[in-house]
Amino acid sequence: MLDNLKNHKIILASGSPRRQQFFKDMHLDFEVRLKEVEEIYPDHLKASEITDFLAVLKADAFQEDLGQKDILVTSDTIVWHNGKALGKPKDYDDAFQILKTLSDSTHEVFTSVCIKSYHKTAILNDVTKVTFSTLSDEAIAYYLENYKPYDKAGAYGIQEWIGIIGISKIEGSYSNVVGLPVQKVYEYFCNFEKNS
Repeated sequence: MLDNLKNHKIILASGSPRRQQFFKDMHLDFEVRLKEVEEIYPDHLKASEITDFLAVLKADAFQEDLGQKDILVTSDTIVWHNGKALGKPKDYDDAFQILKTLSDSTHEVFTSVCIKSYHKTAILNDVTKVTFSTLSDEAIAYYLENYKPYDKAGAYGIQEWIGIIGISKIEGSYSNVVGLPVQKVYEYFCNFEKNS
C-alpha cells in the first residue's frame, strides 16, 4: 500500500510486541533495532511534553547509525492522572496502587512518536481519555496475578481482561492507548515525501 516507502528502510526501535504488531498490520516492511536508553526526563515537563521528550531521546541514541534511506521510529506512552505521570509499575504493590487510583475515574493516555530520517525529525502525539468503572480489589488482584502488566504504562493493557471488564468509556484513538496512534503514523507515512 505504501509504495512511496519501498526505497526506504523502516527501523522500529521498540521491543513492544504490540507496536510491532501494529507495524505488521499496516503492511510495513520493517526491522526492529533496540538500544538501552535511560528514560529520565526533566521534572517540569507535563503530559505530552514528557512523551515527546522521551521519544526524541530514544531516537537520538541512533543519530550516528542512520543511513540516507533509513526511517527510524521511536515511541513513548504514559498514563496521566491527577496531574502526574504514571509509568510502568515497579512491582505488584505499585501496580495494585496504580489500578486502585485509576478505578472509578478518568485518565489520559499520551503517546508520542518520533519519526527520524537522515534529514528530518518529526514528532506526532495523541491523547485518549479512558474511564474505568469501579474495580474491586479481587478484580485487580486477579488481573495482576494472571496478566503481570509490569511492562505497561499505568499497569494495564486496554486489550487485556481488565480493559474488557473495567473500561466504561474511551474518547479518542484505541490504538493510542495500546501504544501507537496508528492512524496518525500511517497518514504521516502516506505523505512522507511531502513531509521530508
